[in-house]
Amino acid sequence: MEIGFVGLGKMGGNMVLRLVVGSPDGQVKGTHRVVGYARDPNPDLAGVANVSLVNSVEAMVKQLKTPRAVWVMVPAGNATEAVVSELAELMAPNDLIIDGGNSHYKDSARRGEGLAKRQIGFLDVGTSGGVWGRQEGYCMMVGGLKDHVDRVRPVFDTLAPPDGWAHVGPGGSGHFVKMIHNGIEYGMMEAYAEGFEVMHKSKFPLDLHQISKVWNHGSVVRSWLLELAEGLFETEHDLRGIQPYVEDSGEGRWTIEAAMEADAPVPVIAAALFARFASRDPVNFSARFAAGLRNQFGGHTIKRADAKKLESSGEVKA
Repeated sequence: MEIGFVGLGKMGGNMVLRLVVGSPDGQVKGTHRVVGYARDPNPDLAGVANVSLVNSVEAMVKQLKTPRAVWVMVPAGNATEAVVSELAELMAPNDLIIDGGNSHYKDSARRGEGLAKRQIGFLDVGTSGGVWGRQEGYCMMVGGLKDHVDRVRPVFDTLAPPDGWAHVGPGGSGHFVKMIHNGIEYGMMEAYAEGFEVMHKSKFPLDLHQISKVWNHGSVVRSWLLELAEGLFETEHDLRGIQPYVEDSGEGRWTIEAAMEADAPVPVIAAALFARFASRDPVNFSARFAAGLRNQFGGHTIKRADAKKLESSGEVKA
């Protein structure tokens, strides 16, 4: 089928390539046509058959045959809001907008309701797969009306591996399920990280690459994340070349907010998120405070830091 695509970066560009060319190993055939727009499109799309690159969202909409379907793959928040608002002004009744990014599920539900008043359809699609998606396929969790899902079913079938996508519920539910998925991912990553740190600091001369490799064969903790860990230890060894700074996409925070609204305890996910916060703090004021307070009430020894060195490094203010 024919589909418009806004956002052709690493993720969006690879999705388009899977749609029109297929997977690199040839197991999945690309049979679709894409009209795409991005300020800085993936260079791999240049000259690809069945991909028309245009210089504006308006030009993209004009090239598509009605009823149109447009997939939006831009950062969550203001960028998605701006693109969906622009499309709402350009598209006609019976057209369909698909948000495949990591939008907040409440924003997606609101956008769907607003577009419905214009008789424009909306699907929120939680998309997982990252940079490996073009080869392995993208796992997709779809929220919206069944009629709208059925219209673009061929696109989902091409993008996903077998049994790799599902219509999970009404508007907003696709991004809600993806949010929870990412919250679980936070917890799994932190559990692996803590376990490997204990082994790294143990008295045994352990080969963490060897251990991650053997765990991937028959172990109850084997997973794709552990396969990636195996590859990481193969190239990075002791990880000394990586700064201990871990970002978060925001979905871990949203998961905790949703859990609080539902009175559902999520201690593992919360701890994993806070561990990421701790990784970004070179000063660690709270730990300094605790050490100082222990000295005040119990006379416990304080390990003194080199104030001039900390100041010159920018870790503390003069």
